[in-house]
Amino acid sequence: MDPVEAEDFKASTTIALMAEAQRRGHEVLYVDPADLRVADGQTVGRVTPVTLSLSGEGHVERGPSRTAVFDADVDVALQRVDPPVDAAYITATQILGICQRTRVLNRPASVLAYNEKLFALHFADLMPETSVTRDIQMLRERLEAMGGQMIIKPLDGKGGEGIFHLVSTDANLSSILEQATDFGRRPVMAQRYLPGIREGDKRILLLEGDPLGAVLRVPRKGQVRANFHAGGRGSAAVIDDRDREIIDRLAPVLRQEGLFFVGIDVIDGYLTEINVTSPTGLQEINALDGVRLEEKVLDRLEPQRSGD
Repeated sequence: MDPVEAEDFKASTTIALMAEAQRRGHEVLYVDPADLRVADGQTVGRVTPVTLSLSGEGHVERGPSRTAVFDADVDVALQRVDPPVDAAYITATQILGICQRTRVLNRPASVLAYNEKLFALHFADLMPETSVTRDIQMLRERLEAMGGQMIIKPLDGKGGEGIFHLVSTDANLSSILEQATDFGRRPVMAQRYLPGIREGDKRILLLEGDPLGAVLRVPRKGQVRANFHAGGRGSAAVIDDRDREIIDRLAPVLRQEGLFFVGIDVIDGYLTEINVTSPTGLQEINALDGVRLEEKVLDRLEPQRSGD
């Protein structure tokens, strides 16, 4: 994961999972991805036992670090480093993919195979009208074809970073397209603007393809980005019939590909993203619904251990 001390203890899904594992008596080990290596064909890491305190703003104590051979010393490894999926991320994921006995979740090969934005296009009929291109003129044409409004987003962003609501009459349109595409060198995703974003972007957490819970992320006034990192506020949400239709389509693929813990985004009944690296929202759902979803996650995690 990213540095544990930098996590928001009141919002981090990762912290909630670590705290529940600790409550159940498991040893919780923090690993900086840069401290992963391979020795004699085995995944090895510099691991640090951590003890969490959730009182106040939260606190973490680190124990003495040690070297661990994953297949000998680690039952389950959760990889929850935030995007972008850059060279360092890819290397760490490939090293984790060497593990044989240790169960790594989500499955490293699948995390690398399914870009969080592009993965949803395997289910294009569930999505709003969507294109991926680096061609600025083509983006202009798509904008006009979509009625003069469109959302563009980078393929490797997180937390709402780099998302733009394009309007054909905007005097800054050319500059936005140039910056978003790095002057035509970097592809972006272009999606039809969905007015329902004003009511919220529904984040649904899936556990082995089953719905775990949902939260509506509502953008601030004057904003189109609903992500919590971009200032969106949480509102209670229900999983409706359309959501279940989407989930039923995705679930067999998620299970087959070892995508244990996933967050999907739904706006106006349309699937917009499938998040497989470090989906968030668990603590917000807990607060709104009066539940402890981390217990359900650990109930599914514990049988993953080798020999169980």
